[in-house]
Amino acid sequence: MKRTLLRASILALTLGLVAGCATTEQLAEVRSIAEGAKSAADSAGQRADSAAATANQALEAANRAESTAQSALDCCNQNTSRLDKMFEKAMKK
Repeated sequence: MKRTLLRASILALTLGLVAGCATTEQLAEVRSIAEGAKSAADSAGQRADSAAATANQALEAANRAESTAQSALDCCNQNTSRLDKMFEKAMKK
């Protein structure tokens, strides 16, 4: 997005110069557009960085939840195994 806005600004400046002598007002307008485009691109970059950080936090939380779930499943399987052994022992008596 940043590149597109920058290219559009450069194109507008070039067209203004090619079409004839650009006035100071025209150059100021193009400069203003370019600065606005840069500001918008910088803001978008900051939002993207923030979104990436949030996504990384979510991934870490998901990994912890998966680990906890696996631990609970292992515990459950161990308990099932113990109960099966106890039942087999009781049936042998």
